[in-house]
Order: sequence, then C-alpha cells, then structure tokens
Amino acid sequence: MIKAIVFDFDGVILDSERIMYLVMQNMFQRYQVDLPLSVWSQAIGTQHGFDSLGYLEEQGDVKIDREAFQSERYALFNKLVDQEEVLPGVKSVLSQAESLGLKIGLATSSRGEWPRRHLKRLGLSDYFLSIKSWDDVERVKPDPALYIKSIESLGVQPKEAIAIEDSFNGSLAAKRAGLYCIVVPNAVTKRMPFGHVDGCFNSLKDVSLDKLIRYFTPKVNK
Repeated sequence: MIKAIVFDFDGVILDSERIMYLVMQNMFQRYQVDLPLSVWSQAIGTQHGFDSLGYLEEQGDVKIDREAFQSERYALFNKLVDQEEVLPGVKSVLSQAESLGLKIGLATSSRGEWPRRHLKRLGLSDYFLSIKSWDDVERVKPDPALYIKSIESLGVQPKEAIAIEDSFNGSLAAKRAGLYCIVVPNAVTKRMPFGHVDGCFNSLKDVSLDKLIRYFTPKVNK
C-alpha cells in the first residue's frame, strides 16, 4: 500500500529549471555562443553534471571570470524566481496527499536552504514531514541516496512511496532507490527519455493520487 509521496523541487514545485536555462542562454549570447537545450539538459536534476562555463570558454574561445559570472547568474536567476508562483496542480496533489493520510517528503539536488526559503514563501512548508537535499548526501541525483534518505526519514519502504519528478536524472534516482515514479516534464525536460518511469503527465492538475494508489497497489501485493 502506498504510504508516502516524495516531491522533487525544481521543475516540479517551482518553474526554476526553465528560468535558469533562459538566464544562461541570455548570458551565453553576450559571447555569441549558443546553448542548445540538448547540451544544457545534462545539468538538469543534478549537480556538477555539466561544466557550463567550460563549455562557454571552449565554444567562445574566451576566458571567463567564473566567480563574477556565477554571481551575476544567480542574481538574475533569483530576481526572476522570486516572482514565480507554485506550478499548477502542486497544491491539489499536496491536499490530496494530506487527505489520504500520506506522508509527504521532498528530495532535491539543491542545497537545503533553497527549497526551504521558497516553500515558506509559497506557504507550503507545513505539508512536508521531511526535506532531504544536497547537504544530506555525498552524491546527488541520479544517485539514489536522496530518495533512500527520504523514505528512511518517512519510515516507509521503497514500494510504499511514489516520487514526482520532472527530469531524467531525478527519475532515474527514484527508480534506482526502488520507488514508483511519475514524471511531469516541463519546457526544458520534455524531450528527455522517460521509458523507465511508471507514469507521465502533462501537469500535476491531471494527477489523482487515489487512482495512482489503486493502480500501484496490485503491484505491491504480487
């Protein structure tokens, strides 16, 4: 029986993945360098998966002041993200989970201060019994450690939990940890391969947890 649900943060709760890509595209254009989504996608859902500034230096034949670049990137990014509201359907799924008595966790490859600040800003903090982040593991997604830590803290077994992801790296981490996983791709992840997951939705507005639980329950009992 499903007893818990574990959310990813970036791209699932907040539309931050799209914003970061737009910021990076604009900054790359200053050097007349394109940043194809197929290249940038290596960085989505993980940390250190892609050396974006190394790519910029190589493609633009330039030397970048990395500290200054990163500082400006995050200033622009945070200014835009701070104006974003929660993605469609998130509040509905959280309310459904609460009504069904499910434990709710969050597993993110970002540093813990990032989701905590925005969950508080969005009025969602009280829903989450557990938040596991970069700070809690040696390796982030696609390594399964974040999801393993999350279900341990929630006191459930892998097949008693459903992960909600938006990226290949994140969904791979959830499946490696043994959870069921549904994905809700966004503008920057929609072309990623998701053949390994248990369900794919256009929006969390389309998700009925009651139906998902009934769908997964026979598999648990086999």
